[in-house]
Amino acid sequence: MTPTPTPPPDLPPPEPRRRFALIASGRDLVATFWPWILLVLAGFVIAFHYVKPAPPRHVVFAAGAQSGAYYGFAKRYAAILARNGIAVEVRETAGSADNLARLLDPDDPAKIGFVQGGILPTPGSVSEDSSESEAVPLLSLGAMYYEPLWVFYRPAAFPGGPLTRLTQLAGKRVAIGGAGSGVRPLAEQLLDANRVAAHLSDLGGLKAAEALVQGRLDVAFLIAGPEAPMVQDLLRTPGVALMSFVQADAYTRRFPFLSRIVLPRGAVDLVRDYPAQDVVLLAPTANLVIHENLHPALAGLFLEAASEVHRESGFFQKRGEFPAPREQTFPLAPQAERYYKSGPPLLQRYLPFWAAVLADRLLVLLIPFLALLLPVFRLAPALYTWRVRSRVFRLYGELKFLESDIRTGFDPARLASYRERLARIEEQAFRRRLPLAFLDLQYTLRTHIALVRADLDARARQAAP
Repeated sequence: MTPTPTPPPDLPPPEPRRRFALIASGRDLVATFWPWILLVLAGFVIAFHYVKPAPPRHVVFAAGAQSGAYYGFAKRYAAILARNGIAVEVRETAGSADNLARLLDPDDPAKIGFVQGGILPTPGSVSEDSSESEAVPLLSLGAMYYEPLWVFYRPAAFPGGPLTRLTQLAGKRVAIGGAGSGVRPLAEQLLDANRVAAHLSDLGGLKAAEALVQGRLDVAFLIAGPEAPMVQDLLRTPGVALMSFVQADAYTRRFPFLSRIVLPRGAVDLVRDYPAQDVVLLAPTANLVIHENLHPALAGLFLEAASEVHRESGFFQKRGEFPAPREQTFPLAPQAERYYKSGPPLLQRYLPFWAAVLADRLLVLLIPFLALLLPVFRLAPALYTWRVRSRVFRLYGELKFLESDIRTGFDPARLASYRERLARIEEQAFRRRLPLAFLDLQYTLRTHIALVRADLDARARQAAP
């Protein structure tokens, strides 16, 4: 008869010892790593303090009159930045000087604007007790395009011949533009350099052109692009001529912000061959100027927009000539210097704007993390091992002291004390909570305790009567 198979006994529950080992391992890890964790967190806090916040989503742009080139270019910038989630508010102003005053005004929200080359802050626009570096907190993103200076005149007012030198303007009726415009300070600098005493008028733009055509003015200083309707009308108006600067090279030496440009023969009208010969003009550059508080990421974004808008060839410029770090009225911004040397930031070449900004900020925060994490990975494991092994080594010290006491001064009367001390060490070794990876130390210690106990028993037998 086949015996009935006995069911296998139930497996015993996990030993408490294993749980104790896991708990001990966790405690040792926490005790070992918490100082390093605090150190890394402190590094994060310090790095976050020096990392610039995320760029704002709204920027105020100081442009010019709505009929001018500044305003049109600012609107094109706004359309490009809108693709990246940045709202650019284009504000109408009186011109370059007004833009500069707005950028210097701490109460004005404008942080970027066009400023004509050579326009400097007025003495009253900055604090007198400020240092030179603090007085003008403006930086340049570079020159964007040429701004030709057109000096139109009525030949009838110059019976001695065509106007070729500004010294011929003595006693004439000259329009140099209104306050806040960019043409006025430039005209004043040129007239002062020639020591000209003329009857100056505040008319500018279309009003100056109308007054010139109507004979109420002899000369009008204008700054506008060659495609401006006002310029095109004056170039084709009978009785109005365009001055050619025969001393253009001398002006560019004396005023470094000026450039010598040429209106080629027949450029206005090939059929009429007008002008009949090359006309030499002077031109400052239109510069993109920012307040130093403008977020660096936005400065780089404006540079990319400027490159898209101004890189094409024009009437006086070649393709790729602008934008460029040409005019040095204000210091070149660090991000502009990097842009002209190596192009857009690496992350912005492959990531959307906001993703690139976030990644850039995270990289800055990761620097202290990586710098502190390297020694953690190198030192913490050794510290953790030493901390665990030291628990066993302390018992080895007690065991060694007891063994020396037995070998050098064995006293049979103290046999019970020897056994008690040895049992206490063994109990402590058994109760030591060690991670599983270090349990071999515990068993090795218990083996050595057994060796000392065997030696003690042998000595006790020898001493017995």
